[in-house]
Amino acid sequence: QAAINLLNGSLVAFPTETVYGLGADALNRNAISRIYAVKDRPKDHPLIVHISSISYLDRWSRDIPDYATKLAENLWPGPMTLILPRTDIAKDFITGGQDCVGLRVPDQQFALLLLSEFEKQGGMGVAAPSANRFGKVSPTSAQDVYEELNQYLGIEDLILDGGKCQVGLESTIIDCRLQRPKILRPGVITKTMIEDISGLEIISNGLNDQIKASGLLKSHYAPAAEVFLTDNPDKGDGFIALIDIETPKGAIRLASPKDSIQYAQVLYQALRLADRMQIKKIFVIPPLGDEIATAIQDRLIKAAKK
Repeated sequence: QAAINLLNGSLVAFPTETVYGLGADALNRNAISRIYAVKDRPKDHPLIVHISSISYLDRWSRDIPDYATKLAENLWPGPMTLILPRTDIAKDFITGGQDCVGLRVPDQQFALLLLSEFEKQGGMGVAAPSANRFGKVSPTSAQDVYEELNQYLGIEDLILDGGKCQVGLESTIIDCRLQRPKILRPGVITKTMIEDISGLEIISNGLNDQIKASGLLKSHYAPAAEVFLTDNPDKGDGFIALIDIETPKGAIRLASPKDSIQYAQVLYQALRLADRMQIKKIFVIPPLGDEIATAIQDRLIKAAKK
């Protein structure tokens, strides 16, 4: 039913392993315009197209470098988005007017069933940004989506409940238009993994920074509360840190993850909890060390810059 609704121009919010997405038929201009309206998203901000398997890669993209094919073969389904030169089916209303398109195969049973059924019914791909108002905290449960977007959705739009997301942070975005890969947005697919599989050294920041992609604005992923990356909250302020860090006196503990993987899983839940509790300030000590910590720091820095 959800696949049919998509083909008929409706929106379907669905779970992936990263966060919940707000999906529409990637070929339907009117449906895509509704995504922008529901999210209040800038029209030039491109969308990621979700496909069911690597077999759809060359329908949406061309001039695919060998290293991008290697990454797709090894890491799809998974939390990785590849930016590639687009074919003619990827229109400006998907790409933000750019000559490239972002593609991903999610690693989540509900998502893959939906995408497969959609393609069986004649669809080519589902465009799906995170299912929240633009710039706000991404949803990791169907309840999050309902609370944030239900007032903007129509009677034919659906929210599929597939439980809580297992990863909790958005996909790693990799620019694959150059001779070597470049990470545009960090995630749980790390620099080391990309280099090991591609056999190439990643391009460092500074080159080719004009591209637009999801989550690249300086302020993003922000709750209503103010976020501070320090450890000195006052009484009644929210506090997030690894489990071995003691809660300052009077602070309200929002999450106590045991490691970086769990930190990623619970971060957005904790930020949303603070808003539900009407906490005004959240003090966060990000994890250090491993490469997943880099992705967490990226989201928190942007959340603190609103």
